[in-house]
Amino acid sequence: TAGDLIALDAKINLDDNAFHRQGELFAMRDVSQEDPREAAAKEHDLNYITLDGNIGCMVNGAGLAMATMDLVQLHGGTPANFLDVGGNTTAARVAEAFKLILSDDKVKAVLVNIFGGIVRCDLIADGIMQAVQDVGVNVPVVVRLEGTNAPQGLAKLANSGLAITTAADLSEAAKRVVAEAAKD
Repeated sequence: TAGDLIALDAKINLDDNAFHRQGELFAMRDVSQEDPREAAAKEHDLNYITLDGNIGCMVNGAGLAMATMDLVQLHGGTPANFLDVGGNTTAARVAEAFKLILSDDKVKAVLVNIFGGIVRCDLIADGIMQAVQDVGVNVPVVVRLEGTNAPQGLAKLANSGLAITTAADLSEAAKRVVAEAAKD
């Protein structure tokens, strides 16, 4: 009748942290409706959200990721993604993160920003170097490491012979990655 409301479609978003309580709802998940990169990230326990920019961001911790993206924008760049590799980052996760970031053709440079509170920065440096070699990273990579064994990690990267630029702080890293992305 006139004035009635008819629902033609419905969509819901489920918090991944509720999986253990909402198994029946998660079973109805239609992966074809999801961004392919975001779905692939879930398989590797990575928190990834696609954005519209050209600077890939790999960060550990959601708060640090937000601050990183804010600084990239402050210095004139635009993030291509939000990617939180988490606190228990391994070389394999870093490699998967690079694969996800580089699967986006818009990415012209990558900023890796890691704070090693739990995770050791020298091990992250090993993972970055391995990923750059294994994945075939063909865009500039800027790395900022801070925290546990950061000096050792930065030294490894500087002496690796790979096309990896290191930065002393986050502001410098953001400026460098924005400049690198603008070159192309």
